[in-house]
Amino acid sequence: MTRWTAADLARRSTARVKNVRKKLVNGLMFDSTKEARRYQDLELMQKAGQITDLRRQVPYPIYIKGKLICEWRADFVYKEEAQGGQTYFIRVEDVKGWKTDIYKLKKKMVEAEYGFQILET
Repeated sequence: MTRWTAADLARRSTARVKNVRKKLVNGLMFDSTKEARRYQDLELMQKAGQITDLRRQVPYPIYIKGKLICEWRADFVYKEEAQGGQTYFIRVEDVKGWKTDIYKLKKKMVEAEYGFQILET
């Protein structure tokens, strides 16, 4: 059994991924610079009318046999018009720098449960 001293615990990183800095843009906090940049791109696309209903950190609960197991949060969800403009697609997007094993599992579970494919940027 490993015994941790107070100094050991203070040195340990609580971040899921090391060397990622949070970023503040337009009063909104993002988990990474990459995510903040993608948000700015999506905001411009929304202003140009290419997408609508841009939302951040949308929760998707994961149930197995009626029991809540965990929750996955999409970085962005938005509507994108199909060609012809009569219908639209709902895009569920996750900004990824590094795919952890937990993320890979949750991704598979969410895609199976909700029937859509997560767009990784």
